[in-house]
Amino acid sequence: MKLYPAIDLLAGNAVRLEEGRRDRATVFSNNPIELVAQLARDGADRLHVVDLDGAFAGAPQQHALIAELVARSPLPVEVGGGIRDRAAIEDVILAGAAYVVLGTAAVKSPALVEEACRAFPDRIIVAVDARDGLVAVDGWTATGNVSAVELGKRAAGWGAAALLYTDVSRDGLQLGPNIEATAALARSVDCEVIASGGVGSLDDLRRLRDANIASVVVGRAIYDKKFTVAEAAAVAHGDS
Repeated sequence: MKLYPAIDLLAGNAVRLEEGRRDRATVFSNNPIELVAQLARDGADRLHVVDLDGAFAGAPQQHALIAELVARSPLPVEVGGGIRDRAAIEDVILAGAAYVVLGTAAVKSPALVEEACRAFPDRIIVAVDARDGLVAVDGWTATGNVSAVELGKRAAGWGAAALLYTDVSRDGLQLGPNIEATAALARSVDCEVIASGGVGSLDDLRRLRDANIASVVVGRAIYDKKFTVAEAAAVAHGDS
């Protein structure tokens, strides 16, 4: 299993939200650039960067900061948050990001995402953010009328490089990932599924790994020092 530490950006700071709520943000660093080398040096496979201001606003808000993060990173970077049109997708790719994460657009503008998957093969990750089995949109403030598995199948059919599955109700709470739902999604598609949300211990990582989940995003547990990136990488890679 591959390990993708997260850097979630809000007003220029690195934060973590609880259940995707802006009013429940914890600031972990006011200098996100400094986090890049720290997260990359101990065995991570990729960095997961989210423009939370963009997710809430519906359009990217922190392009310059993200471009600098990408430039400083020795690892591939996937970038998401408020990317909802072709120009925004191209801006992220031109900034050097290896992957673009599209969430709300996959529900509200499926033709755009399908076209992007074909225009940028192996570069588009579709975020499947679910609450009670239904996809959450608009920075997780609203629920769409499509199930997580249905959206995942559509995206895989479009040629998405991967699906990023997040159980919104667990995100940032370290209550454990929704392994059953993540594994069910992985069984229903033939592309990479990235688990996200709820990881709070090395045992959580072991359970995801043992369920044959391809990769995992981890954020708050690292910043809260529940375990180190090196410890997480050792578990994810099967060395511990």
